Amino acid sequence: MNDYISLRVETTPASETASDIMAALLADAGYESFVPDSRGLTAYIKKELFDSEAVKAIISDFPLPDTKISYSTETVEGQDWNHEWEKHYFQPIVVGDRCVIHSSFHTDYPKCEYDISIDPKMAFGTGHHATTSLIIEALMDMDLQGKSVIDMGTGTGILAILAAMRGASPVTAIEIDPAAEINARENVVSNGQPSIRVILGDASKLPEVPKTDIFIANINRNIITGDLAAYASSLKPGATVLLSGFYEADIPVIMHTASPLGFVEASHSVKGDSWACLRLEYRP
Repeated sequence: MNDYISLRVETTPASETASDIMAALLADAGYESFVPDSRGLTAYIKKELFDSEAVKAIISDFPLPDTKISYSTETVEGQDWNHEWEKHYFQPIVVGDRCVIHSSFHTDYPKCEYDISIDPKMAFGTGHHATTSLIIEALMDMDLQGKSVIDMGTGTGILAILAAMRGASPVTAIEIDPAAEINARENVVSNGQPSIRVILGDASKLPEVPKTDIFIANINRNIITGDLAAYASSLKPGATVLLSGFYEADIPVIMHTASPLGFVEASHSVKGDSWACLRLEYRP
C-alpha cells in the first residue's frame, strides 16, 4: 500500500472560501484528496511527492491576505482508506433529489432513483465537493441514452458510473494515478457497471478511444487548458463537454484557449463559493 503525507491546514478566519482556495492550490501541487471541516482541511499526497517548500510557497502567496495559516504534517502508512474516510465523516449525500451517493459501510441513507456506492480510498470524488455535484446535476439533466462518454481524470469513477447508469454506452474512464485507477475499477464493478473501460494514463491515451459524444473533465484549470487540444481531437462534431474544477472567474481564461479550437460556451452553472461547471459544444 502507498504511504501518504497528511497535511493539516487551519485558517484564521476559517471559511469555506479559504478551504476551497487552499484545496485548489494544493491540487495543482499534486495533492489528491481533501477533507474539509470547520477549521480548515486535511489534504493527502503521496509521501514521495511531498515538498515542504511548495507548501510554504502556497501559504506565502495565499490570495486572501488577511488570512492566517498554520499547518502540520503526519506520515500515514498504507492502510484501509475506507476507515480513514469514515473517520473523517464521509456521509451519504443526495444530489438533485435523484442520486444518492454513499459508501459500502453506510447502512442508513435515503433511497433515490440512482444509488451509487463509492469507497473512495485515496481517490477524489464522493459528490461532496461542489465541482463533482455540479457535473452530477448536469448529467442528470442530459439525455445520455446510447451516447458515448469519456470521463477524464475519473478519480473514484463516480461520474462514469452515473453516466452508465443513465444509459450511456460505451463509457471510458481515464485516470493518471495508479491507486485511483484501481479504486475506480473496484467501484465500477461494485456498482454493476463492469462494461466501463478504465484506462491508466492521461490525455495521451485519448487516441486509443473512439471519438465520443460527451466528454467530462473535473480536474483543474491549468490541466484543462493544457489538454484542450487533445480533448478536441477525441470528440465527434457537436459533442458536449462538461468541465469543472475551477472558479467562475476562470471561465474567460479557459475560453481564450477553447474558442480557437472550435468550442462554444453553451452554458455554465455555479455552486458554493463560485465553483463552476462549464458546458461547451464542439463545433469544429
